[in-house]
Amino acid sequence: MKPKIIKSDADYRSALAHLDTLMTADPGSPEEEELELFSILIEKYEDEHFPIGLPDPIAAIQFRMEQQRLTRKDLIPYIGSQSKVSEVLNGKRPLSLSMIRALHEGLEIPAEVLLQEPGRQIKPCEFNSKDYPFKEMVKTGYFPGVISLAKAKGQAEELLERLLSPLKTSPTQRVYCRNSTLIQTTYQLQKSAISLSVAERQENYGVAEENQIALRQINENALVAWQARVLQISEKQKLPAFSNDQITETFLRNIVKLSVFPNGPILAQKVLHTSGIHFVVLQHLPQTYLDGACFKAPSGRPVIGMTIRQDRSDNFWFTLLHELSHVVLHLGNNDYAFFDDTEYGISHSCNPQEIEANDLCIDLLIPKTIWKKEKLINTRDENLIKAFANRVGVSPAIVAGRIRWETGDYTLFTQLVGNRTVKKLFSSQD
Repeated sequence: MKPKIIKSDADYRSALAHLDTLMTADPGSPEEEELELFSILIEKYEDEHFPIGLPDPIAAIQFRMEQQRLTRKDLIPYIGSQSKVSEVLNGKRPLSLSMIRALHEGLEIPAEVLLQEPGRQIKPCEFNSKDYPFKEMVKTGYFPGVISLAKAKGQAEELLERLLSPLKTSPTQRVYCRNSTLIQTTYQLQKSAISLSVAERQENYGVAEENQIALRQINENALVAWQARVLQISEKQKLPAFSNDQITETFLRNIVKLSVFPNGPILAQKVLHTSGIHFVVLQHLPQTYLDGACFKAPSGRPVIGMTIRQDRSDNFWFTLLHELSHVVLHLGNNDYAFFDDTEYGISHSCNPQEIEANDLCIDLLIPKTIWKKEKLINTRDENLIKAFANRVGVSPAIVAGRIRWETGDYTLFTQLVGNRTVKKLFSSQD
């Protein structure tokens, strides 16, 4: 039989039969050379048509235990605990990435066997649960289907990778409104300065902010995790097409007019959804000091996220219009992600984009020309505020919040700003 490339099962069987006749070939003979050639041809065909699969990872672990005379107790440093070792070896618990990494490094079991992917190597750990408020994330549903904290910790690397990896494919330039991260002593300083003039009070406010800002640290990992979860939720919202041309000044002022209704925030959400803008309410995570954010979904449409951290009507409308101002002014063709603490010092931000959004937001809520003409900054008359709000067509909470914000006195009009009125509207949607 002449040697040739084996292309079929019939060729393969013929080659095997011929190989048997060559097994007794003398060393150095032409038959031995023919034996080697047919062996190579047969091996190539077998590699292509009868590949040998990777060993089962549990069988590989057990083989290594037998080789090195290890007990189940010896596996605890690699797998985590006696119960986890038992569950893994009995096929009741899958190997986590951290287990795979430890078994590969400690027992030298090939990575491709543990991962069950030929040629695959183990990446360095990118996501560590200690860098995130992991407990709060599990508790508030960041990992759908995972309820147990213990179970989540065992899969922490995989869960975080699944949550955060989409952000790696669409990187954004994150803009943090850091200058508004005030601590309680700042508020106490303001409260004790009520007798001062407006100018003096605002000056003290700025000094207090400058002195105290370093004492409150933002956890940027938590902010990124919050953003990723907002994007997950927004993906489930089936919205019509979005066009920047829709977001006119008239459109935004009409949203502000919804503030007069008790369910105005829900109505605003519906309008935004109808206009193709994602709107998500998601509780803030620890050390984020976050009221609202604005960025793009992978589809390119805007996403507005709000935490209702303050749970006041005035703060809701200010934050919403601030984020919408970013949509109008800054998103466009840019890949920005804005994260805002709107409660106190956003007007003191040194970021020009925040200042621009702030100025537009203020004018949308109450036009500057009207506000300047009315001179309500020094009033303490609630009836006057209500009458003005009625004429302008906005909620009295917006007017009262404007006075509190400009004076720096957040003890004013506590009955008008709509305390604990917003969060309950959205909790009924959960």
